[in-house]
Amino acid sequence: MVEPAEDTGVHVRIRGKELSLAISEEHALRLKALAQQIIREPFTKRPWAELAFFLVSGGLAVVGLGFVGVTMVAGVVLAITFFGLALLALSIRSARGIGGWQRGLARAMLDETVEDPEPFVGRHGFLGWLQASLRDRVGWRAVAYLAIKVPWTILGVFVAVSLWWDAFACLTGPVFSRGGGGLAVWGLVRGVFPDSPFWLQEGGFFHGIGLFILGALFLFAAPWVTRGFVTVDRLLIRSLLGPDPTAARVRTLEEARTHTVDASAATLRRIERDLHDGTQAQLVALAMRLGMAKEKLEDADTVDLDRVRELVDEAHRGAKEAIAELRDIARGIHPPALDIGLEGALTTLAARSAVPTEVSFDLRSRPTPAIEAIAYFCVAELLANVAQHAQASRASVSCAQQGTWLRLVVRDDGLGGAALSRVGSSSSGLSGLTDRVHAVDGRLHLVSPHGGPTVVTVDLPLTA
Repeated sequence: MVEPAEDTGVHVRIRGKELSLAISEEHALRLKALAQQIIREPFTKRPWAELAFFLVSGGLAVVGLGFVGVTMVAGVVLAITFFGLALLALSIRSARGIGGWQRGLARAMLDETVEDPEPFVGRHGFLGWLQASLRDRVGWRAVAYLAIKVPWTILGVFVAVSLWWDAFACLTGPVFSRGGGGLAVWGLVRGVFPDSPFWLQEGGFFHGIGLFILGALFLFAAPWVTRGFVTVDRLLIRSLLGPDPTAARVRTLEEARTHTVDASAATLRRIERDLHDGTQAQLVALAMRLGMAKEKLEDADTVDLDRVRELVDEAHRGAKEAIAELRDIARGIHPPALDIGLEGALTTLAARSAVPTEVSFDLRSRPTPAIEAIAYFCVAELLANVAQHAQASRASVSCAQQGTWLRLVVRDDGLGGAALSRVGSSSSGLSGLTDRVHAVDGRLHLVSPHGGPTVVTVDLPLTA
């Protein structure tokens, strides 16, 4: 006997002994939501779209592997001639095209968007085209996809598709099984339970009720089994029919290198402009004042000491201003605070911040100078953004080592709403930080909902 308790627990009484099973309200709501989802799932669009995709893409894979297999075997047999090599090239190129159709089916039926791999680039002439086709990594990966997809489809038909059929056969069995008719049950369930009394074509009233209940169970289980097979297929499409990881890696590094070169060029232009417009002008003015003072001192009879003293004072002030500008420029190239280590440099940044900032460290080994400089500039830019835009009352900086990675987390309690933007130069703002981080194969993640808080996480390798 089961008695609901006053709370969310359940009391079970067995032979006079009461057992208590406590279930929290949160878990009860989760179980209720899960049960509702299981009941509604067969009557939604998604499982039927997944079933249709599995059947259509599986049929295409079977036909495609048959064509690719025949042409490839014929090409291997005739490989001693150019005709055999041409057949091999045709087989690989065909696999590439079938892979494109599979991506299109996934995009249209599953809303699974997989980027197209790099296009085929053939060399000049027939021999160039033949060599490029035989070395086409995308084509070979498509062949591997077909070789895996076909047996996976056969297994899926035996397990998942048969479950849909068995559900329909059992649900309609009480109606059509009269007189020895009805649909035959096959697949995994029939293979596991071949002698079950439910597979009888004729039975009484209770047999029909049991068959109907069994069909309902199959109906509610079929979408999830099919989804498992389709999920594996999604992974195969992403890994084998998408961009080549090596080529994508090279392309990412090339883009990061381009942004880094642009940022370095912008930094050099800024330094040149600051030296030309600022420090150089200060030094020219200093030289002119010293020259005027020298001219005044050359005429010993009419020396105007007040004027000479004024010129020397102006030259002195100009020299100090030039030194200060040179110090600021040098600080932009390499912060002197890093000479005492990253911890001291970030502590100095936090102390200078206009927003009260807490700093925490957990470093076991010191990063390379290049990584320290990138980490310093990232924290400096982020704290400057907090002071200028966030309207925050406090901020925090966390610097921790996780294996071979350095993780920086800058958090503030401001208004939020920050976003990565490409407006302006590539070396400014959050976009500039992203380029600087990607240049060393790092990652930058921004979470900034409206109303705050804003959390920026920067992961950098300890060595670069």
